[in-house]
Amino acid sequence: MTTTYAVLSESLTKRYGDVHALRGLDLAVAEGSVCGVLGPNGAGKTTAVRILTTLTAPDGGSARVAGHDVVREAGAVRAAIGVTGQSASVDDEISGRQNLRLFGRLLGFRGEAVRRHADALLERFELTEAADRPARTYSGGMRRRLDLAAGLLTRPQVLFLDEPSTGLDPHSRNQIWAAVRELADLGTTVLLTTQYLEEADQLADDIVLIDRGRAAHRGSPAELKARIGSYAEVVVGHESALVPAAGILDRLTGVEPVLDHARRTVGAVATDTTLTLPRIVRELDAAGVPLIDASLRPPTLDEVFLRLTDRGDGRTSPPVKETTA
Repeated sequence: MTTTYAVLSESLTKRYGDVHALRGLDLAVAEGSVCGVLGPNGAGKTTAVRILTTLTAPDGGSARVAGHDVVREAGAVRAAIGVTGQSASVDDEISGRQNLRLFGRLLGFRGEAVRRHADALLERFELTEAADRPARTYSGGMRRRLDLAAGLLTRPQVLFLDEPSTGLDPHSRNQIWAAVRELADLGTTVLLTTQYLEEADQLADDIVLIDRGRAAHRGSPAELKARIGSYAEVVVGHESALVPAAGILDRLTGVEPVLDHARRTVGAVATDTTLTLPRIVRELDAAGVPLIDASLRPPTLDEVFLRLTDRGDGRTSPPVKETTA
């Protein structure tokens, strides 16, 4: 079966003075899928999205979105896409209902159609009670929901979402996630950029990890997790035991452990598939390390990100225990 790509770029390059934002970026996003684009700050994510949405021209390479060249057919690309950025694009001085009706008219809706569609979106994102208040009175989460509602007035072929749930409470975030899943089920291709890795884990069919202007790693969340193996983490009885525990995990895993002094944890990626939790516990016990807890579990996407980009902050995620000693 031949895969049709809604977003396809080859060897994209972009330079700003001495800064090489993109160094030959290749992307291939299948129609109807959700693709999470991740990467450290400065990796080139924003530049890539600006090129794919026709806001910036590449210096080299090519890209097609919804079957159209982003340079030669920029107008056709814009007609086929929706874009929701980090900052809400709503008008603060008019109400939420007026914002959606205004966007609807700009998109070609008229009369009762625009009113019906706006009201349905207000209800969907639980904004009906605040619909007639000025948008400047909305909380940050409400503004994000209104902004996304505006982006869904039409069902775009490709939707670009940049940090869609930043600053949202769990309930609002779940609403955004449900809307994204529904769009993908209906055939819209979603390209999601986010620093919130649980969001990518929950939504993305595939992930592209951009680093230094290139697509450094790609695969489904499960494939990327499997690539780095299991994650061994122990909780010790007192802070002075962290260094001895780290030495043991270093020897067992062959990977430099991460210490969290506040939580008294030591963790390391375990690429050796033969390593078992009982062996870890026995080694620590033999060395006299006071052990509170131990786990050997699949890694989180945060741990995958830190491992594959080789950029850590000295902390690990809270333990997700599968087996406890």
